[in-house]
Amino acid sequence: MEKKNMFDNPQNVKRLLKIFFSSVVALLIIDVVYIILSEQHIIHRHVEYEWEKYWSFYSVYGFVACVILVLVSKYILRPLVKRKEDYYDN
Repeated sequence: MEKKNMFDNPQNVKRLLKIFFSSVVALLIIDVVYIILSEQHIIHRHVEYEWEKYWSFYSVYGFVACVILVLVSKYILRPLVKRKEDYYDN
């Protein structure tokens, strides 16, 4: 009998996705509260550049960086390290 892992059960995957999306919503709410408090000068945000003041700047920046990383690895790095299908047969 094959051992079942944690993610073989669809209920566990649904729970994990609920936790993930709840975390995303909580972080967005915290970001909005943080921006509101910084605009009222209760909290200082320590921004260096003007674009860091925009709402969800870091989440958009992180998403774009990940997309660029995936595209570079898929179209530039993969052809460099990829071997032919019959590499080990010869």
